[in-house]
Amino acid sequence: MQIPRLHPDTIEEVKLRADIVDVVSEYVVLRKRGKDFVGLCPFHDEKSPSFTVSQTKQMYYCFGCQAGGNAIKFVMELGKRSFADVVLDLARRYQVPVQTLEPEQRQELQRQLSLREQLYEVLASSAQFYQHALRQSQGQKALQYLQSNRKFKEETIQQFGLGFAPAGWETLYRYLVEDKHYPVQILEKAGLIKPRKEGGGYYDVFRDRLMIPIRDVQGRVIAFGGRTLTDEQPKYLNSPETELFSKGKTLFALDQAKGGISQLDQAVVVEGYFDAIALHAAGINNAVASLGTALSLEQVRLILRYTESKQLVLNFDADKAGTNATERAIGEIAELAYKGEVQLKILNLPDGKDADEYLHSHTQEDYGELLKNAPLWLDWQIQQIIQDRDLKQATDFQQVTQQLVKLLKNIANSDTRNYYVSYCAEILSLGDTRLIPLRVENLLTQIAPTAAIYSKPVSAKKAWGGSQVSPLPISNSPLPTERSLLEHAEALLLRIYLHCPEQRQVIIDELEERDLQFSLSHHRFLWQQILEISSGDGETKNLVSLPNLISRLQDQFLEFDSEIGLISHLFHVDEKNQKEILRTPQVVQAAIACMDLVMLEKRYRHFLELWQQTDPEAEPERYQSYYQAFYAEKIKLQKIDRQRLFSITELI
Repeated sequence: MQIPRLHPDTIEEVKLRADIVDVVSEYVVLRKRGKDFVGLCPFHDEKSPSFTVSQTKQMYYCFGCQAGGNAIKFVMELGKRSFADVVLDLARRYQVPVQTLEPEQRQELQRQLSLREQLYEVLASSAQFYQHALRQSQGQKALQYLQSNRKFKEETIQQFGLGFAPAGWETLYRYLVEDKHYPVQILEKAGLIKPRKEGGGYYDVFRDRLMIPIRDVQGRVIAFGGRTLTDEQPKYLNSPETELFSKGKTLFALDQAKGGISQLDQAVVVEGYFDAIALHAAGINNAVASLGTALSLEQVRLILRYTESKQLVLNFDADKAGTNATERAIGEIAELAYKGEVQLKILNLPDGKDADEYLHSHTQEDYGELLKNAPLWLDWQIQQIIQDRDLKQATDFQQVTQQLVKLLKNIANSDTRNYYVSYCAEILSLGDTRLIPLRVENLLTQIAPTAAIYSKPVSAKKAWGGSQVSPLPISNSPLPTERSLLEHAEALLLRIYLHCPEQRQVIIDELEERDLQFSLSHHRFLWQQILEISSGDGETKNLVSLPNLISRLQDQFLEFDSEIGLISHLFHVDEKNQKEILRTPQVVQAAIACMDLVMLEKRYRHFLELWQQTDPEAEPERYQSYYQAFYAEKIKLQKIDRQRLFSITELI
């Protein structure tokens, strides 16, 4: 139907009710930072989050591509949808009464909107019918199964609205249509009945099954899961996709778990309905079930709205089938985990048990301890790779190394990748710490072979323990990405110096303390001009308090036409630049760290090259000295790189 013109009151009400964090969270994993939220921009490809959402202003803005607006514009731009279509969709979601400017069209529009309300109503009536049937004689088998086999108490059965679908072909149909007078079309749209292929009429979708209501986040019944109590297949049957229910966008028990997830800052995902129910019954109230499918991005983002640290624990069976289920369930979440957007952990319970079985013989505290010690997904993958492998055997060693390299290549976050390179190097060194730096370099070479220039192996050299030394990568200049980051860092530092006089002394002190120089020639040139203007005034303090510095530099640069083109942009501050330098202390530290990193890398490569070119048998002391020197620089690099990666990628 063509959407009529919407009344301004409806539009304003939608703007008031549609919280932008709630809307954006459906599409972007957001993390709290101060008053605002940040995440990876959905409008352009980026590795470091530059997309911000302000809940107080109800606005979003990307510092990378300058996309911005309110909740309505966000959905419009992302889905390429019309204004009226988005407003109407948000009105349905937030239950805003819709008014139009054309009264004659209002009746048809309201009819469309009321369809969802009718579906909610008929599904709620069905849930009540199933709960009532569980208490009748025909439901005794199902009730006994819940109480004896599953060991659920009465309050748990009531909490989750568990019920029973009688065995008859038209029992629910007759109740809802003949007794409650619901239209047949509504029952069919709700996924409760299906038309017969022959002879006309309808039959119930669920028959002779234990019934589990599936609810949305607001606690409204939107579908059902039915478990057979016989040998009938399938064992579990879900409602079909409907206007209200999409299996890939729904998580069982999230309505019950969202409070616990927020409180514990962690979400536990299990495979089946009864696992989730058993966990809640045991007091573990942050558990949801995935409805047997791979976790979709929509499901993950739905969960992550409620956890600050974005911690997600998958608890599937520990046997082969469970391992396959875990890998299948991860699905689209893998990319988020590799980027560091999600803290994904894997919990495999002892003896291959599922959560429901485990809790029959263990306590809430036992399960909580296992949760606490659950390994990160990357660690779990590494354990899967090395499991049952003998790394002393050449074939196993080679295969494990190849699989580890493949895993490491997938890790987008540099800080995380560096950590796991070192971790994998320790595993491959088989306890010989002298081999760790060699394994690190070997892994780094295989992860990014184009990023290194290899030296030819000198004569066969032996390390202190007699091990053969492999040729190591040597690079004499920053990689393009490093140069780009360095250029941005140096430019930011100079821009802050020019426009924030109160930060000048801090910058001077940091440069002097670390003995740093600007690496790029045009930045060195600008810094030299600043020093010359200051020394011409005769006092060092003028370097800090120098008035009209930008004006005087511009006058001086009239003589240097070729150089001015590369640095003139630093003399101006637009809205984006202004926001960049608002947090000047943090940005100064980040920029300094980046410059320091480049100097450390140069020293590291220098000592590494000297070490490679030294014969350990002829000059053992020098050989060991160079090794200690380059390894010391490596440790410093890892430390400063953590600071740089946290700061530059977040602040610049």
